[in-house]
Amino acid sequence: MKQGNIGVTTENIFPVIKKFLYSDHEIFIREIVSNAVDATQKLKTLAGKGDFKGEMGELKIRVSIDKDAKTITVSDNGIGMTADEIEKYINQIAFSGANDFLDKYKDEANAIIGHFGLGFYSSFMVSKQVDIITKSYQDAPAVKWSCDGSPSFTLEEVEKAERGTDIVMHIDDDCQEFLEKDKLEGLLRKYCHFLPVPIAFGKKTEWKDGKQVDTDEDNIINNVEPLWAKKPADLKDEDYKEFYRHLFPMADEPLFWIHLNVDYPFNLTGILYFPKIKNNLDVQRNKIQLYCNQVFVTDAVEGIVPEFLTLLHGVIDSPDIPLNVSRSYLQSDANVKKISSYITKKVSDRLASIFKNEREDFEKKWDDIKIFIHYGLLTEEDYFDKAKGYFLLKDTDGKHYTLDEYQTLIKDQQTNKDGQLVYLYANDPDAQYTYIDAAKQKGYNVLLMDGQLDAPLVGLLERKLEKTSFTRVDADVIERLIQKEEKTPQPPLGGEDKLITVFRSQAPKTEKVDFNVEAQALGEDSLPVMMTQSEYMRRMKEMARLQPGMAFYGEMPDMYNIVLNTDSPLIKSVLEDMEANTAEALKPIEAELRGLNARQAVLRQEQDKKKPEEITQEEKDDLKKCGEDIRAEQQKRDDVLKTYAEGNDRVHQLIDLALLQNGLLKGEALTRFVKRSVELIK
Repeated sequence: MKQGNIGVTTENIFPVIKKFLYSDHEIFIREIVSNAVDATQKLKTLAGKGDFKGEMGELKIRVSIDKDAKTITVSDNGIGMTADEIEKYINQIAFSGANDFLDKYKDEANAIIGHFGLGFYSSFMVSKQVDIITKSYQDAPAVKWSCDGSPSFTLEEVEKAERGTDIVMHIDDDCQEFLEKDKLEGLLRKYCHFLPVPIAFGKKTEWKDGKQVDTDEDNIINNVEPLWAKKPADLKDEDYKEFYRHLFPMADEPLFWIHLNVDYPFNLTGILYFPKIKNNLDVQRNKIQLYCNQVFVTDAVEGIVPEFLTLLHGVIDSPDIPLNVSRSYLQSDANVKKISSYITKKVSDRLASIFKNEREDFEKKWDDIKIFIHYGLLTEEDYFDKAKGYFLLKDTDGKHYTLDEYQTLIKDQQTNKDGQLVYLYANDPDAQYTYIDAAKQKGYNVLLMDGQLDAPLVGLLERKLEKTSFTRVDADVIERLIQKEEKTPQPPLGGEDKLITVFRSQAPKTEKVDFNVEAQALGEDSLPVMMTQSEYMRRMKEMARLQPGMAFYGEMPDMYNIVLNTDSPLIKSVLEDMEANTAEALKPIEAELRGLNARQAVLRQEQDKKKPEEITQEEKDDLKKCGEDIRAEQQKRDDVLKTYAEGNDRVHQLIDLALLQNGLLKGEALTRFVKRSVELIK
């Protein structure tokens, strides 16, 4: 073990850190997680250059709390550090001297960490001891560095299986609030929301048995006199439009704007525009310019404007924001918080006013406005209560409803047997027309949810609205989308298992697509074959496209159900034809299977009466051989059915119709379908 003192010219750096950064001490988590991100990104860079040839694995940062040990741990699987690197980067801090330091920065506490590169040492703002346990990507022993808040430290070799670094912070008694899950999660979301590496904090939860319980899925935490100085009463619409064109010459005309003008309890003026975003997030942020007394400060305004409103364009001017602006200072300054709250309220009031007084115009602009509101709902915890009065749902007929109006509309028809209100929705009315039409025939209303943020928005609405679920209209056959009562199982048609085998054998073999076949009595008037897609898996895959931390779901195959309607005369005809054409070939196979199954049952019954050690090897071999024989006969049966299916144009045609309906019939398969269709109608 090595002991030593940290290389600083002050006798003790830690009281200085606490004194000057205490008001902003919550930024420690941003600094430590940012370091972990840097370590991870460096590993990616090394791998890209060929300097690291090992397995990177799933790069992820984990933040965890141990309330009993009173620790917060930030772990990464990045490049790690060697003992020499700890000496270089942790133990040596370039300070010019305590007196110069105090004199120079006494009025600029916010600049300390960024100026001196003391991100790691911000951990001592909340910790009485900090441990670094790290293993380099290079061939070097793992080491542990410990410091208790004095200049002295220890450094020793330890065992660590995986590459990367764990920062273990032993939280001070006066900072225990950071050991609260909600508190720390709030800080992670606040400071680390868009960092480029997935940050896991605990597990996601789900509602089960009357309470929230953890799932196996990581909770991933990872947006001359200028016009604004004039009085709004002196300005015309064209003045605002002209100023917008001056600021953003290539942009479309804005939807509308908000003129900010307040002198108490802080001074703030500005103009914020709602740009036409065309229903996607492919936009540039940093389109709000921040001024102090008309002097340009920055266009990075995340601390001034709530995250979802960074999509707005325009200018803000306030003398209450200092020129030596920095993110850590902005996000903790009391005036800045007041400014942010004021802007949110002003925008929300403006939207509410337009909706109340000009609802028709508001509805016409809804497709352009909704991106702001959806983003706000997803990123600002308390925005839902502000927005729910003017948040609209649009159905496939183009009608708009508030949340209350829509609940009233569907509660009689779309409440299931468990008292849950089921919101049906489509995201492609043309592709899902058949399903939408079937829902309407049932008296259901179908929402149109085709926006880029609708996948996560659905999850949010399910959490916010009581006893509510959202289901895409093609997630199941119409009879099962909204179950009004317990269904009595229908007696099997007979031969359904063989019918399923016939269709399954001809389902396309497509990479990253799995097809399951089932038989269901859907009524004579329903289509003979329908295709549905799992709501849960489809939604997870959609979320994976938006959240890097859910990339696991993005790699899983699409899962479709091919549902055979056993009430359909066409399916019955296929079943009868199959029975007639395969009976002779299947008769000896099925007879052999009956015998083998009976023999297997007897062997198992005999062995169940014995203790495991009493069963002879010969008896085990007999049972194993019997199982192998059964599987061989089942394969023979499946081969007979597959051979039948391969020569049956109606089977292929029915499968292709279902695929075509879902946009899955392409290329050579589509050409074969067209040729077969021509032959069938000759």
